[in-house]
Amino acid sequence: MSWLKSRTFHHREFADLEALCRSKKKSGLRISLCIPTLNEETTIGKEIVVLKSELMDRFPLVDELAVIDSGSSDRTAEIATSYGADFYHSADILPSHGFNRGKGENLWKAVYQLQGDIICYVDADIANIHPRFVYGLIAPLIRNEDIGYVKAFYERPIVQPAGDIRASGGGRVTEILVRPLFSLFYPELTQLFQPLSGEYAVRRNLLERIPFPIGYGVETSHILDVYTRWGMGAFAQVNLERRVHRNQSTAALGRMSFGILQSFLSRLLKDGKVTAPAEISNIYRALEITGPHYREVTTELVEEERPPLVNLPEYLRKFPRRALTPDQDTLPVNHPDRLPRPETR
Repeated sequence: MSWLKSRTFHHREFADLEALCRSKKKSGLRISLCIPTLNEETTIGKEIVVLKSELMDRFPLVDELAVIDSGSSDRTAEIATSYGADFYHSADILPSHGFNRGKGENLWKAVYQLQGDIICYVDADIANIHPRFVYGLIAPLIRNEDIGYVKAFYERPIVQPAGDIRASGGGRVTEILVRPLFSLFYPELTQLFQPLSGEYAVRRNLLERIPFPIGYGVETSHILDVYTRWGMGAFAQVNLERRVHRNQSTAALGRMSFGILQSFLSRLLKDGKVTAPAEISNIYRALEITGPHYREVTTELVEEERPPLVNLPEYLRKFPRRALTPDQDTLPVNHPDRLPRPETR
């Protein structure tokens, strides 16, 4: 059976939360939910209420719900704490390593800060938040020890300026940029519907072993690094049906694509799929028209990367068992630290 058929699920398959709780208890796994934020006061409260009330208070699926913030200037912190989430400023986590503003930075520091064997990331801007955005992603990890990284996919409507919703059209960067690149260089990865989705659940023992670009390239880099090390068998994907959120402008998507390309090119070079050009620019150049005037707008975008956390002495002091089992592919299948077995290609 092909990967697409055997590792593609629908959230309805996991909707029996009582049964999922029993499976989780039997597995002994701890689960942390991380919501990365930057000025999300309009949606963060609802997300916390919905997810905490259903997945912590009613069903004990999530052991820890934390907001990791990049330095919001609005009421994100106040709202998050008032609704019962743990709140952390990214700059206060691993302070000796400095601070970078970016989603990837938040995700990397969350792995150090949180305690779970599984970490589920959910973006903070989901207007139609539902518990399926979490239980749909963690369930395959609870029920199948060979799965290490679960991505969400969904219909992504476009929200018009007047508030009207067009049924489809989201996921533009995936279809215009990432899918063509996968088709050229990593054809197996084209089986992922939405490799750039912001919702995914991952075993700690994978996350701690891969680098994290601090910016736009984090999701693509994760996919490539996990695939290169453990193969397609480490992945699964879950249909969450529909995700409504604010859509970015074309200009913003251009900057995002530039950052993704930087990370992608670094992986191609590392894998020996291309040779290095003489010089690669970090300057993204866009053009603007204002009436009769034209101008070039330049933005410097450097996809700095955080190293694998197992390389940090602070991390190994906090999670000392990580230093004791360097080859975790050989652990028993029901051990929470077991890694997916690398595929032979």
